[in-house]
Formats: sequence, structure tokens, C-alpha cells
Amino acid sequence: MLRLRPYKSCDARKIAEWIRDKDAFLKWGGQLFGDFPISADVIDEKYRMNNGDCAEEDNFYPWTAFDEENRVVGHFIMRYIHGDNRILRFGWVIIDDSIRGKGYGTKMLSLGLKYAFEVLGVDKVTIGVYDNNELGHRCYQKVGFSDVEIVPHKPWNVIEMEITKEAYLARCGKNQ
Repeated sequence: MLRLRPYKSCDARKIAEWIRDKDAFLKWGGQLFGDFPISADVIDEKYRMNNGDCAEEDNFYPWTAFDEENRVVGHFIMRYIHGDNRILRFGWVIIDDSIRGKGYGTKMLSLGLKYAFEVLGVDKVTIGVYDNNELGHRCYQKVGFSDVEIVPHKPWNVIEMEITKEAYLARCGKNQ
């Protein structure tokens, strides 16, 4: 069984391990951090600046997924956009390379969507995936995200995807 909890400083080391090679670093958004290799201290510093006391102002909520043995298996960020707190963006979705292809990404994102729509009550969740990340794109489609546009971005284009509350509820067989 997979569970989510808010990011903790101890998660930074595991996140840094997942993006230890340059291709993974660039694939998962290395341009947001600058230098390679990225260290756990840099990740934690960025998250502490955006989490904690200023989280409500910045709307930056990092989440960590862990399994039944309390092993950290994935990580993603939720951030409100458009100022009205009705649209949520998922970002920087990463899964432990050693468990890729076993459904953890799908389960993690499904839990994130459940929290977004059923607890936070948002109207829509968006996500972007680089066009060089086919595995991520397929995972997002599995949980219900649909392509809405391609945005030119260097070094790769970004495929913008979204899922509305109505689409989520229909997918889950729930009435509003």
C-alpha cells in the first residue's frame, strides 16, 4: 500500500540519489536548480525556503510517497496557480529508478489526485512533461491526464496536460 506525507528534510538525500546522473537531472527539471550534481543540502534548502512558514504564501507543497515498509519511493510537488486556489499544478514528479515499471508512479499520482479533488476541492489539476519523457507521459495518461497543448521550451518541448474534477469523478465512478 502506498501512502503520501508532506516532504521532510530526511527525504532530500533520497531525492538527490534519484537524480545522480546528468540525464536524469535534466529530465526531472535540472534547470530549476542550476548546478550538477545536485546535493541533498541544495534540495532541502530550496524546499525549506518554500515550505514551512511561507508555504501558504508560496502555495508550494512537496509530498513524499512511501510504501508499506516505510521506504521512500517517490516525490512530487503541488502548487496552486492562477491565484484563486481552484487550479493545482503537480510538478517535479520523480520515482525511485529501482522500482520503475511497477506502478508506483501511477499509484502516487492517483493518491495526489484524490487528495486534490476530494480533500482540497480544486476544479482542475495540471502537469507538464518534457517531450523526451515518454514514460512520464504514459504514466500521466494512465491516471487520467489529457494533453492540452505543446509549449516550446528549451532544451525540450513541454506537453501540458490536465484533468478536471468532472473527468476525475467520472473516471472513479463517483457522482458530484
